[in-house]
Amino acid sequence: MAQWVARTTPQRAVLHRFTWLYQDEQASKGGRGSVRITLGDSLRIDFAGSLGIGKGSAMVVGDSALWVVPKRSLDDLVPGAALLWAVLGVAQAPRPGDRLAGLESEDRTAWRYIRDGDTVSYLRVSASPPVLYAEVRRDGQILGRTELRSREDGTPLKAKLTVPRVPSKLEISFYATVPTDSFPQATWAPPAEP
Repeated sequence: MAQWVARTTPQRAVLHRFTWLYQDEQASKGGRGSVRITLGDSLRIDFAGSLGIGKGSAMVVGDSALWVVPKRSLDDLVPGAALLWAVLGVAQAPRPGDRLAGLESEDRTAWRYIRDGDTVSYLRVSASPPVLYAEVRRDGQILGRTELRSREDGTPLKAKLTVPRVPSKLEISFYATVPTDSFPQATWAPPAEP
């Protein structure tokens, strides 16, 4: 499975810029954002609504948030780190102790990790361009599903996250991807609380 995960992992640090639109039964709002991803398993995401209203930032390492501004949990932003990574086109590697299952055909690769009551499933379709789907379940209930469509060069183009329990939908359109050697150390410091 390591090679399947590796197909989704950035080969160098990268900055993505995007627009976003969130919709639920009561409201619709949108804005712009950026995400910086390192070669390892760290990212910083910054976003703001129209006219700069509703700003937020977070730093995530693997499946843990080191900080979220304004102060809240990562699950308040996205219901689970695996879904956050998947909406960016990155499949997380299994953790020690996970039960694994998977199969590969000519143009599709599907794999799943199960630990306690959590199940993380991925499907990568090797179409031109490729598509990555993910689903996370907790105790049999779907927390969320993602779909990430890439450009021909493999950079993300459009992503969608659906959360059935709310119900809500987040759509992301990536308009710039900038590979970089590294980010300044200050990138990883939390901004001041508003």
